Amino acid sequence: MTQRSEYKELAWQGLWKNNPGLVQLLGLCPLLAVTATVTNALGLGLATLLVLVCSNATVSLIRDYVPKEVRIPIFVLIIATFVTCVELLMNAFAFGLYQSLGIFLPLIVTNCAIIGRAEAYASKNPLKQACFDGLMMGLGFAAVLVVLGAIREILGQGTLFDGADLLLGDWASALRIEIFSFDSKFLLAILPPGAFITMGFLIALKNAIDSRIKAKQPIEKPSNIERVRVNFDG
Repeated sequence: MTQRSEYKELAWQGLWKNNPGLVQLLGLCPLLAVTATVTNALGLGLATLLVLVCSNATVSLIRDYVPKEVRIPIFVLIIATFVTCVELLMNAFAFGLYQSLGIFLPLIVTNCAIIGRAEAYASKNPLKQACFDGLMMGLGFAAVLVVLGAIREILGQGTLFDGADLLLGDWASALRIEIFSFDSKFLLAILPPGAFITMGFLIALKNAIDSRIKAKQPIEKPSNIERVRVNFDG
């Protein structure tokens, strides 16, 4: 496989075919709990993306010096270090969003998507490929979070980008869009059961798209093998 086709395959795997949220179903706890708004989803998605890229890069750099017997505790320690850095940065520069994400920000340490990529790919591949794999997996996970957050926010409270100033600063208050007004909020969409149902529809949509793509591909016919009978009798 050439280097260009390898990067193309990594992008395809991370963004669609092997997406951590839609296919591997990893990190579902924060995904279902935090995505009540696009702002929360984007904040958690960017934090997870940063931790994925940094931990993949570090694991790739030290892969030749870590004994196999203790590799998992060391990977967890590396991930916890970067999660702490992200938590402190968000506490300093986006305190409102830090409070909104709450316990789910430090719980990024337990996200199986991060430890899974460190073990399955970064510990066996060079730095550039490991960083790119972390970037694509992180973007795929963040995209699912944002789409789920957008659907829940529209159905639940009729708005989009509510509270964007918590993540991007005061200027982002202008990004808030009110699509329609409710007399009272639609609680099912805001609470985790609504996220679970919406997630089921997203997975079904992906499977339907994959089935249509597969149906349009030409069917390879098995090649006919001509059998020759050899008689060794004189």
